Amino acid sequence: MDEFRAYDGKCVLVTGGAGCVGSNLTGSLAEAGANVIILDNLSSSYEWNIPEYENIEFVKGDILDDEVLKRVFKERPDYVFHLAAHFANQNSVDNPEKDLLVNGLGILKVLEYAQLVGVERFVYSSSGCGVYGLDSKIPFEEHDISISLHTPYQVTKLLGELYTNYFHNLYEMPIVNARFFNVFGPGEVPGKYRNVIPNFFYWAMNQQPLPITGDGSETRDWTFVEDIVRGLMAMGVRKEAIGEAINLGSGTEHQVIEMAGIINELTENPAGVVYRPRRDWDAKTRLLSSIDKARRLLDYEPQVSFREGLERTHRWFTENWELIRKSAEF
Repeated sequence: MDEFRAYDGKCVLVTGGAGCVGSNLTGSLAEAGANVIILDNLSSSYEWNIPEYENIEFVKGDILDDEVLKRVFKERPDYVFHLAAHFANQNSVDNPEKDLLVNGLGILKVLEYAQLVGVERFVYSSSGCGVYGLDSKIPFEEHDISISLHTPYQVTKLLGELYTNYFHNLYEMPIVNARFFNVFGPGEVPGKYRNVIPNFFYWAMNQQPLPITGDGSETRDWTFVEDIVRGLMAMGVRKEAIGEAINLGSGTEHQVIEMAGIINELTENPAGVVYRPRRDWDAKTRLLSSIDKARRLLDYEPQVSFREGLERTHRWFTENWELIRKSAEF
């Protein structure tokens, strides 16, 4: 898109840039002509997943480490996309203090350095699956957040938005809060604390039954990673987005049993599914975003259907199977 030419020649820092969203975002930024710095400690990602471009520099390090932050901010980035996080719900239940350190103190440190260098835009990856509660009306609209939450991850994702808003209100930092809904696609390696789709592909390709927690009628607003990336890049250049929280979703919902059936079909997995009790913290049986605000402010429109996204994810798994098999941590 023409408006993404604004990144040409600019320095862009992407924290958490080796993950699923980060690896896809950094590739698109590099193609737009940006000089990209990835900061990632590889705690839940892998160096082989980083796109290979001459204008991408990888720095292995932690957002809690001031020496590392001084190193990357010495380059005076024009844009910061803060994707680094302690992910996700079950991991935060098991490790709540680590969740608070990374998702709370971590974003505060990055914001402080971003303020010192005067960034043109600070885009934060919040969670549409986190900040809306059982008392929020479906489809979720940006104004209808909840303070009655069910996991530390949900709490700290909302905390991150409070910090970005604070820096916007006090220092006039040009921030945008991106609320992701159920991102999936190439670049996400399966593992104990990873999302359901990469884990289902991993188990299906090993001809294991897919474990459904609940009865399978639960719905999610699965959104293909390329659509998320287009939304993020628009957030970086659209003035209308400054100071706003904006949902990035597909605007449609699909049942878990439907998703499992497509994955078993694509992988020719004869093992089917097994049903297990729903997790204690998993209180939301439906997730569905309103993307009207993204359409209005970003001209955002999801372009990849759920079925096509799953087919492309399967193709990525097939092409990278040996690396994925060696890297998956359960």
